[in-house]
Amino acid sequence: MTTIIVGLHVSVCILLILIVLLQSGKGAEMGASIGGGGSQTFFGAAGPANILTKITTIVAIVFMVTSLALAYLSGHQSESSVMTKTVVPVEQTTE
Repeated sequence: MTTIIVGLHVSVCILLILIVLLQSGKGAEMGASIGGGGSQTFFGAAGPANILTKITTIVAIVFMVTSLALAYLSGHQSESSVMTKTVVPVEQTTE
């Protein structure tokens, strides 16, 4: 179970990095702050969220959920072991 979550967590981390790097920054449209045509709107020239912003939100939520799941699983590890039924060989000494 932990292995699956770790694999998902690593792939989500890589995907999140790639998606964030593909997006343009908020300061890319500096003309709006100086007095361009987009400055007439209340919040500036930012339109509705594009698909990369929505994907970033979803991937960030999955990242947080897998982080919490891994933290929970690391704190609540079982005390049992698969090696409980094995017999430890005892060294015999010859006198």
